[in-house]
Amino acid sequence: MTPRERILTVLKGEKPDLVPWFGDLDYWANSLIKRGLKPEGFISSDDYIRWHRDLGVGFYLQGYFPYKQIYENCDVREWTEGYKRYKEINTPVGSVRECWEYIPTSFSEGPVEHFMKSDEDIPIMKFIYENSRFEPDYNFAFQRKKQVGDQGIVLCYLPKSPFMHLLALEAGVVSVTMAALTTPVEFQDLLNTMKRAFDQAAQIAVDSPAEVLMIPENLSSEMVGPDLFELYMYDYQKEWTSKIRDAGKYSFIHIDGTLRGLLQQEASVGFSVLEALTPHPVGDLKFEELAGYVGDSKSIIWGGIPGVYFTDSVSEAEFEKHIKHVLSIMNKEPRYVLGVADQVPPDGLESRVRRVAELVEEFGKY
Repeated sequence: MTPRERILTVLKGEKPDLVPWFGDLDYWANSLIKRGLKPEGFISSDDYIRWHRDLGVGFYLQGYFPYKQIYENCDVREWTEGYKRYKEINTPVGSVRECWEYIPTSFSEGPVEHFMKSDEDIPIMKFIYENSRFEPDYNFAFQRKKQVGDQGIVLCYLPKSPFMHLLALEAGVVSVTMAALTTPVEFQDLLNTMKRAFDQAAQIAVDSPAEVLMIPENLSSEMVGPDLFELYMYDYQKEWTSKIRDAGKYSFIHIDGTLRGLLQQEASVGFSVLEALTPHPVGDLKFEELAGYVGDSKSIIWGGIPGVYFTDSVSEAEFEKHIKHVLSIMNKEPRYVLGVADQVPPDGLESRVRRVAELVEEFGKY
């Protein structure tokens, strides 16, 4: 069977010939481009899919939102200063600014200044989302559909839930926590306003050429426990997993941090796939414990190989031992997909990536 046939078989609840092996190579590929080892435009090219095929890795993830956000009645300014990337939005009720800083040694960036710095910025954030609309941007999805072939599936993103969008991207955990505790009515009003806007984007994503759709929450249970999840996130996820299913497509949730405090709750939503699950010794649950937390849910457990296992920080012997152990659980029933949890890092070794496919051939038969 091809990688595509294997993953579609598991998504249908049936048994393929081998445990499917799918990996997120985006972070690794971007670092190779920055180092001049791969050309600009590599990730969007046919060669990127051929690279997956040569490495023996199924393709699925490209971090693609199939819509554009259009700001109305706002003045938006963007600029860079060295490694810092700024964006400022001026509205009739005030201005907000964010800054993301690129770190060359890690080939990644992170926020050093958020739009929403306190509850005083809630009226500005609310105005921005009241004056935002979304338009389809399907060109890359159509391109991927032609490129992927038998190597995998086409996946697109919905927006995060409004709460997680603020926490991860536009406000940060401190501002979100303080606003939720000190001005709960105003904070909930902002979330409601964001949801009305995000519902437009989510429907555009569901209507896109994507075969599978992800809510990229990037969850970790030290940041969002069961109470906040039930209060602010469950309803959004439940609504959109249902709409994805009604559209005849499959739903993914990206939950790549600690799992003990949230996996059971996420399994109750009804996602087709719980993706990027990171087990012990990097995560807080052993791989053999995951099924117990997922329980009777039909959600597929996707992940199993922490990214660090692809580097020389982990010995070859430990790498092989871990993969064989995970496969010994996965090959008992077709409710698993072997995946990277969550990405092959910049210092990943090509030999390790190639070796996974060989181990699947040897130990991944049901």
